[in-house]
Amino acid sequence: MFTTAQLATAERILAEARQRQLKIAMAESCTGGLVAACLTAIAGSSDVVDRGFVTYSNEAKADMLGVRPDLIAAHGAVSVEVAEAMAQGALTHSHADIALSITGIAGPGGGSPQKPIGTVCFGVATPGRVQTERKLFPDNGRNGIRTAALEEALDLLAQAVGGFKP
Repeated sequence: MFTTAQLATAERILAEARQRQLKIAMAESCTGGLVAACLTAIAGSSDVVDRGFVTYSNEAKADMLGVRPDLIAAHGAVSVEVAEAMAQGALTHSHADIALSITGIAGPGGGSPQKPIGTVCFGVATPGRVQTERKLFPDNGRNGIRTAALEEALDLLAQAVGGFKP
């Protein structure tokens, strides 16, 4: 299911987090839990992975993470503003020290000129700080976009946990 490289990065993230006694939570939309699945594919990950929220609908983002509906209405579910709120919400609604969020358009439909298919927004929250980014991945099909988002998310977690680049 996951590549050797993805699993190696996940193992390193877990080892670094374990060493620093950090817990991680994820709030995933377009990836549908792929990041959580990759991390938990590693035996013993339960001492680091606190929880994962799959908040595919706007209602789930509001109900589970506290993302304000007016924020979604103003910026759209796929925006750095919503990614920031998702990451903050995951941090607030967990026992994690680091929370990662992902929201995007994996296709094949749903894109627009302003937000084409392949647009994915990420957030990484730690107490008192949230970093966001917006990426446009090539439209290599739904699975290709989701895989690219997973790999970017692992890179962001690696940097947040231990400052390393996989």
